[in-house]
Amino acid sequence: MPYKKYRFQNEVDSNFIYEDPWRVFRIMSEFVDGFEELARVKNAVSIFGSARTLPNSKYYKLAEQIAFNLVNAGYAVITGAGSGIMEAANKGAKKAGGDSIGLNIEVPVVQKPNSYITHLLSFRYFFCRKVMFAKYAKAFVVFPGGYGTLDEFFEGLTLIQTQRIEPFPVVAVGKEYWHGLIDWIEKKIYAENRADKKDLNIFSVTDDPDEIAPLIKKFYKTHPAPKQ
Repeated sequence: MPYKKYRFQNEVDSNFIYEDPWRVFRIMSEFVDGFEELARVKNAVSIFGSARTLPNSKYYKLAEQIAFNLVNAGYAVITGAGSGIMEAANKGAKKAGGDSIGLNIEVPVVQKPNSYITHLLSFRYFFCRKVMFAKYAKAFVVFPGGYGTLDEFFEGLTLIQTQRIEPFPVVAVGKEYWHGLIDWIEKKIYAENRADKKDLNIFSVTDDPDEIAPLIKKFYKTHPAPKQ
């Protein structure tokens, strides 16, 4: 007798209850591979931003310069491995002769890793990848971007706010771009008492590529405890 597939009312194949436990092993393997590959990275900065940023954009050039400066200050650079801001940051890091790390993601719209990466890892699960961005970074530098960039930005702020991670610098680049969001946060979130006013100090905003490396170094002079 041929095997008959039984379905729930919502037409979801009931086999998922048998597939999910096995999926755990793939998730575990992504964590293990990531931990093993990045264990040697002790001093890195994760840089986020839009994959749609063009090479002639001021933000592309800023990302390249900032990454270059960070490597010269003793940091490795970690990006999401794609184009735009990610490519610019990897380019700057490689040009400076440093570790230019890319954490690629497997998505339906294929993201091709940029050519400036010196160390590439690939992930299927966003949450595994996001753990690597946070665990191995001394700071986040966030450029203008879309939903993915905002997700990574607010994830960092939430981890710090809820004390699930030791405080670390989060720097948003582009005062003009971030002004509207910050204004909304002040007028809605804080004005309506949905968060403490002090939480606005979790991140800073700048347009100066020469400010960021010194800012990170200064932070760790007063916050010597390592992130967990």
